[in-house]
Amino acid sequence: MSTYLPTIKQLQYLVALYEHGHFGRAAEASFVSQSTLSAGIRELESLLGVTLVERSRRVVRFTALGQEVTQKAHRILREAEELSDLVKAAGKPLAGQLRMSVIPTIAPFMLPHILPRLRRERPDLKLMLREETSADAVESLQHGRADCVLLALPFATGEVEKAHIADDILHVALPHDDPRDPPAEIPASMLGEGRLLLLEDGHCLRDHALAACDRPGLQASASMIATSLHTLVQMVDNGLGVTLLPQMAIDAGILAGTRVVARPLKAVDAKREIALVWRKNSPRRSDFELLAQELRAG
Repeated sequence: MSTYLPTIKQLQYLVALYEHGHFGRAAEASFVSQSTLSAGIRELESLLGVTLVERSRRVVRFTALGQEVTQKAHRILREAEELSDLVKAAGKPLAGQLRMSVIPTIAPFMLPHILPRLRRERPDLKLMLREETSADAVESLQHGRADCVLLALPFATGEVEKAHIADDILHVALPHDDPRDPPAEIPASMLGEGRLLLLEDGHCLRDHALAACDRPGLQASASMIATSLHTLVQMVDNGLGVTLLPQMAIDAGILAGTRVVARPLKAVDAKREIALVWRKNSPRRSDFELLAQELRAG
């Protein structure tokens, strides 16, 4: 066995540089000076006897071996965090720091009702929240930047365990004077491609909307894309088209102050599943299951 092994800190510096692609930003994210981070990576290279990063005045480029080492470092750091989680799990249930990523089509509508009660009833829980798109949130989970993710399924999550929170029904949002507005459900066949407003790529609700309308391959033009549900509602209110909204957003009052009306979508997959997911075989599984119970209680 080698006498000298890489330290956790050295591996953290390497991973931070890979993720940020810039020594200054990586150092800031690691809460150290740029010289400290640079020295730590040089020490790692000297220890391993290889070059991991090619440096120039403007570009940081990882060697092929450097990329492989970084991927291994990701796994080592995740294992180290799970070791720490194992110790935490032996203490008081649902206590200590817990990092949760939440997608933007859930966070502003669900969390305001839940966080005050969690702070009141779980004072020992330090919940660290991060809003990310589904793809970024899953990547954060796999790389150990998040302990769990609150998102909507179906979505490709890889090797995870999950707890069902709720089914969220999809509705069609139309201008108040839309001639196609029926008194009840709206069939997907009534949603013309030319007027269907969507979220930009990276939001799972975009995929859910297209699947529900049986148009998974539809590519939207730039005029049909928004970055948030609130923007979509404003676009509908100004007669630019129609969109799909989840029930939780409607219940949270997203249509307040507009003349937009919402009708249930009549389709086989006119819903999304709200779920809490975490890494498979995580030692904090009992904590995540307890958190899921809290989320279901609303």
